[in-house]
Amino acid sequence: MSSIIPIEHSLILAFLLFFIGAAGVLIRRNLITVLMSIELMLNSANLLFVAASRQVGNVDGQVMMSFVVVIAACEAAIGLAMVIAIFRRYGNIKTEFLRALRG
Repeated sequence: MSSIIPIEHSLILAFLLFFIGAAGVLIRRNLITVLMSIELMLNSANLLFVAASRQVGNVDGQVMMSFVVVIAACEAAIGLAMVIAIFRRYGNIKTEFLRALRG
């Protein structure tokens, strides 16, 4: 099965998305931005699953992508609820502030 886009292009894009997401997790100080960076990393894994399943010619990667999308939606809902609870309690969602709360 030949595809229009070579798999190398998908791999390069997925690795770029993952490294941008990892940099966002490590560098950013806002919890919402950190959650968005984690979502970017999960989407890069989805891209790898779909590209690999297209290369092999079966739908196993697309099934795995569906599971990752469900997990990402649950993570976003729970993470956003936690961020809202922290903001209501302390009025701040910076990551340095949360380290200070640790004690």
